[in-house]
Amino acid sequence: MEKGKGSMTAIVSAFGRAYHALYEEPKIFNDYLARQLIKDEEFSNISKNMAEGIKFFNPKEAHLYPDKESALKWVVQNQIAPIPLARSRYAEDMLENGIKLGVKQYVILGAGFDTFAFRKFKELNKIKVFEVDHPATQELKLKRIKELGWEIDENIKYVPVDFSKGNFKKFLLDSGYNPNELSFFSWLGVTYYLRKEEIHNMLKNIVSMAPKGSSLVFDYADEDIFYPEKTSARVNAMVGMAKMAGEPMKTGYTYSDIESDFEKNGLLIYEHLSPKDIEERYFRGRTDYYHAFENINYALAVVGNKEVDF
Repeated sequence: MEKGKGSMTAIVSAFGRAYHALYEEPKIFNDYLARQLIKDEEFSNISKNMAEGIKFFNPKEAHLYPDKESALKWVVQNQIAPIPLARSRYAEDMLENGIKLGVKQYVILGAGFDTFAFRKFKELNKIKVFEVDHPATQELKLKRIKELGWEIDENIKYVPVDFSKGNFKKFLLDSGYNPNELSFFSWLGVTYYLRKEEIHNMLKNIVSMAPKGSSLVFDYADEDIFYPEKTSARVNAMVGMAKMAGEPMKTGYTYSDIESDFEKNGLLIYEHLSPKDIEERYFRGRTDYYHAFENINYALAVVGNKEVDF
């Protein structure tokens, strides 16, 4: 991430959600506010670059999509939007269940341009929302919220944190987070970009400040993501694009490792979705280019054993 600028991956993720909300049916996840957080010129430039990017993402078949609209549709549906749409849907579905079970606090780690707090007024009356993200990205988002004239509810707190510096817990507590209230954490699109030591530190912080029964939804890449010969062309393109954007992916896990590491940190995997599971739950029956991404998994973990070494 360039100094003083927001995360490009956060902007591109919001673009994918916005495009889907505007132009596609049936909806996987309807983020009807995402488009408003993206400037018109920015949306136009991303659209142009993505359409032209079909030569990078699909060089063998690029000639089959000669106009901007068809090329952009292929790139968005095949490359850009599947992960942000499905994982956001999964997180909010699990949060809805959590609220029924007594969750009072929703912590969005690496919030990016997430719009939950402005879409879900009913839920906002029941919970407090803490958006935690890199200071540069959060500053950009808040600037745009102000320009749009959106009212920030008293139950929304913005917490600027550089995850790589290990200061997450202090800043969240200082923002008004209550460690005695049942909480739900979403951690989407972040683990890929951290080293395992940084991931462990985050897990320890979460468990040390969340009551037993609190939940964490997260996504992660499996161990094959960094081996081109073991994965798909679009996964290789995703890894390459992140590197070119200055936000390289760093970590992949086997399922046994993720289960073991989480258990050591006091978290039990309650549900795990493989790419096959994600395809069945969110993409089955579609007639467009949308499919679950290879090598990308989702999971719901629950805070269990608090007797861990911090």
